[in-house]
Amino acid sequence: MSDYQDKSGLKVHPLLVDFIETEALPGTGVSAEQFWSGFAGLVAEHSVTNVRLLAKRDELQGRIDAWHREHGAIANDPAGYERFLRDIGYLVDEPADFTIETDGLDPEISSICGPQLVVPVSNARYALNAANARWGSLYDALYGTDAISREGDLAPGATYNAARGQAVIDRAAGFLDLAFPLAKGSHRDVTSYVVAEQAGIANFVIDTKAGPTTLKDAAAFAAYGQKGERAEIVLRHNGLHAILVVDKTHPIGINQPSGLADVVVESALTTIQDCEDSVAAVDAADKVGVYRNWLGLMNGTLEETFEKGGRTVTRKLRADKAYTDPNGKPLTLKGRALLLVRNVGHLMTTDAVRDAAGKPIGEGLMDAAVTALCAMSDKVNSRTGAIYVVKPKMHGPEEVAFACAIFASVEKMLGLKPNAIKIGIMDEERRTSANLKAAIYEARQRVFFINTGFLDRTGDEIHTSMEAGAVLRKDDIKAERWIGAYEDRNVLIGLAAGFSGRAQIGKGMWARPDDMAAMLEAKIGHPKSGANTAWVPSPTAATLHALHYHMVDVFEAQKARHNQPLPPLADLFSMPVLKPFELSREEIVRELENSAQGILGYVVRWVQQGVGCSKVPDINNVGLMEDRATCRISSQAVANWLRHGLVSKDEVTSVFERMASVVDAQNAGDPLYRPMSENFQSVAFQAALDLALHGVDQPSGYTEPILHARRLQVKAREAKQG
Repeated sequence: MSDYQDKSGLKVHPLLVDFIETEALPGTGVSAEQFWSGFAGLVAEHSVTNVRLLAKRDELQGRIDAWHREHGAIANDPAGYERFLRDIGYLVDEPADFTIETDGLDPEISSICGPQLVVPVSNARYALNAANARWGSLYDALYGTDAISREGDLAPGATYNAARGQAVIDRAAGFLDLAFPLAKGSHRDVTSYVVAEQAGIANFVIDTKAGPTTLKDAAAFAAYGQKGERAEIVLRHNGLHAILVVDKTHPIGINQPSGLADVVVESALTTIQDCEDSVAAVDAADKVGVYRNWLGLMNGTLEETFEKGGRTVTRKLRADKAYTDPNGKPLTLKGRALLLVRNVGHLMTTDAVRDAAGKPIGEGLMDAAVTALCAMSDKVNSRTGAIYVVKPKMHGPEEVAFACAIFASVEKMLGLKPNAIKIGIMDEERRTSANLKAAIYEARQRVFFINTGFLDRTGDEIHTSMEAGAVLRKDDIKAERWIGAYEDRNVLIGLAAGFSGRAQIGKGMWARPDDMAAMLEAKIGHPKSGANTAWVPSPTAATLHALHYHMVDVFEAQKARHNQPLPPLADLFSMPVLKPFELSREEIVRELENSAQGILGYVVRWVQQGVGCSKVPDINNVGLMEDRATCRISSQAVANWLRHGLVSKDEVTSVFERMASVVDAQNAGDPLYRPMSENFQSVAFQAALDLALHGVDQPSGYTEPILHARRLQVKAREAKQG
C-alpha cells in the first residue's frame, strides 16, 4: 500500500486517483477536494450498514437451513414455512397500495417499448456496438441468421444467394404488411415508393402492380430524407420507427421494381452497459478500464480501432438521424440506444480504495460514486439529464432502501438534484421476489425499471433451499410452477404500482445467440406478458426481437393484465425436490457432465483471460451466452447434489477432469488458451472445481469470491513473469 495516495483519509490506488482527477472531474464543476471529501463521507456513512446487511443475509440463510433440516422440503408444510419466514423477518408486511413517483424519465423508458441489450462495458468494441444498436438492417438480420431457413436452395453459401435474398425480401415485406399495411394490396407488389411535396406538405405515394395506393394509416408516415440516389422514408408504429431505404443504384435495390434496398428497424431502445456479471474486473486497473469506457460513452469520445476483413475499422458512437417531417419541419431521431449502467451489488469489496483502517471498501459504494460522476459528462445520452443505474443482487426491501440511500448521498456529494440517479431493481433474488411490492415502495421516487433475471433467480432458489433436498435437473427447473409465478408476480406487481406508461417492466435473456428462429417463436411471449422490454444477446437479435413490439401493443397487453389475480406466495415457494431414485445413474452422470462442462468452459476464460461474458459451447456444442449468473446455477446445482449424496466428491472431481478435455478441444483454436487437462492443478481448473465442491459455503451461492481470488492469482503470476 506504500504507493496508495491519501485522499481525505482514504487510501486510493494511484490509477484511480489519476482517472478521477484528470479524466472524470474536468468539466463537471466538481473539484477534486469536493469529490474526495464527499467520497470519504460516503464510505464512512454507509460501510457499517453494508456489512450489517450482508450479515443479515447469512443469518436468515442459517435459519432457513435449520428449518429444512427439521422439516424437510417446503411441500411438507407450506403454510408453516410461510409463517416461519414471516417470524424471522424474511417476509415483511406489504405497504398499502401506491403509485411510483419517478419523474424526468426519457421516452425510451416511459413510453416506447422495445428490446434491451446487456454488454460488458469493459470491452470498448462491444460497448460501442451495443450503443449503436438503436438501428439495424432487417435484411442483414434475416439473411445472416437461421430466421430464414438455411436448408436446400436457401443455404447462405460463400457468395450472395439470390434465392435466399428473395426469401429475405418476402419476409421483410410481410413485416411491412403487418406494421404498415397498405390501403390496398401488399408491399410485395410495390413498384414505387415516392415522397411528393405539394404546398409545403409531403405525401407518401405508393404505386403497386395493381395501381396507386396509400398507407392504411396515413399518420404512420413520419419523415423523409434524401442523399444523392438514396431516399429514406421513415414510418412509425407502436412508437417505433422503421426506415425504407430506396436506392436503385444499390446491389439489392437495383433488382427491385420499387428500388427498396433495405428496411432499417429501430431495434435496441436501451442498452445496459454492465460493470457486473458480464465483466471480470478484480483490481484498480480493471475498474479504471471499466469507468474510462463508461465516461467515453457519456461524453461521446469512446472509439475503438480493430482489424476486420483485412482492413482497419474505427468504431465510434453514431450520430443522430436528421429528417424532415410531412409538414416540412426538422425531425431528429436518436442514433444510439439510451444507455443505462449496471453497478455491482452489495457483496464484494475492492482494494482500489481502502478506508482509514486499511480495509477494502464496498465495491458498490465506489461504483455508485464513480459511474454517477462519469454520467455528469453526458453529452449524447439522456435528454432529461437522468442517470440510470441498474442495481443487481439486492435481497429484499431493506437492501433496496440502502441502495437508494447511497444514491442520495452521491447526489449530495456531487451537487446533483435529488432523485437525479434513477434505480433499476433487478428482481433476481428470492427475498426481493417475495417482497417485491415493498421493495418497489422503498424506491418509489427513483425507480425506473424492474425485471426478472431468471438465471440468478434460479441460482438463488437452489441456494436458499439447499437443505430441503436434491434439486431437479436444470432443464426441469425451468418448467416448474414457481418460475411462472415469479414472472407473473413481477409484471402484475409492477402494473399495480403504476409502471405502465411511466417505467420499464423487463424480462430476461435469450441465451442462444445462434438460434434466432427459435427466439422469434418464443420471445414474443415477453411483450404479450406485458413486459416493456426484454434482454437479447446481440444487436442482430435486437433487430429481430423488435418485430415482436410491432406485432404486440404492450400497453394494450398491460391493460388486459391489470385485474388478473396475483399468484400467491405458495406458488412462488413451490419448487419441488427430487424423490429418491427418481433419476437413473446414467441421467445423474449426464447432468453432472453438462454442469461441469458449462462451469469449466466459462471459468477458464474468466480466470485465464479476464473474459466475463462469452458464448460457451455446451456439452452438445450448442453455443450459449454464459456469465456469472449461468455459472451460479450450474455450480449450485452440483453443490446441491453433492450435499445430498447423489454424487460424491471423487465423482465430481473425476467428471470435471474428464470434461476438461472436452473444453480444451472446444477452445483449440484460441491462441491465448491454456489447456486444463494437461494440469489439473492449474488456477482455472481449480477455480471451477472450487465452485462445485465449495458451492454450499459461498454467500448466497455467488461465484464472485472464488472467481475474483483466482483471477488475482493469475494476474499476480503474469505481473511477476513480466
